[in-house]
Amino acid sequence: MNDSELLSVLALQNAPSLGDSTAKKLIRHFGSAEAIFKEKQSSLLKIDGIGKIRLKGLFDSERFKAAEAELNYIQKNKINFHYFQNTDYPEKLKHCFDGPILFFSRGNINLDNSKILSIVGTRKITSAGVEFCEKLIEELSPLNPIIVSGFAYGVDITAHKAAVKNKLQTIGCLAHGLNQIYPKSHARYISQIEENGGFFTDFWSSDSSIEITF
Repeated sequence: MNDSELLSVLALQNAPSLGDSTAKKLIRHFGSAEAIFKEKQSSLLKIDGIGKIRLKGLFDSERFKAAEAELNYIQKNKINFHYFQNTDYPEKLKHCFDGPILFFSRGNINLDNSKILSIVGTRKITSAGVEFCEKLIEELSPLNPIIVSGFAYGVDITAHKAAVKNKLQTIGCLAHGLNQIYPKSHARYISQIEENGGFFTDFWSSDSSIEITF
């Protein structure tokens, strides 16, 4: 994907009322994100299900400026991006009609493995809970699953650490951009997880109000 197309995809993603499923519909109709912005709004309104409310803010110059800033961040920090029409977009996510048109990653993630286990739970895990989670992942390790969690306190970080211990790939799905990390105390696990997997997010670097950087 060239820079101008990526910029247009980011601008679509930043449209306040569009949504991922409608953005996909427009991209498929016109052939590319860049082509959409070359059309007149009257042409877009002729498409079934596309009304003025959906298109609100789509051509706002300030949103394009924000998309340019995010593109610069992606390029400067060598952030991986995954577009819904590209081959590196997760196959299972392609079956979700509202899956993100674009999301971002860091680390050494390999999604060729079809065995994926998502583990989430309480933030206040007990010692018995830690033991159970660690034992579960250890006993499943011969199947070589990818362990996915949210990198939060409690069950999440226990699952990530157990995956690393058992030499399994692990992926943290973040609720903020890749320029930040939460909780701050988990920053010490970043390098281990990126060596054995990495992080996914569909948030921009400007989306989060969390003032924790690394």
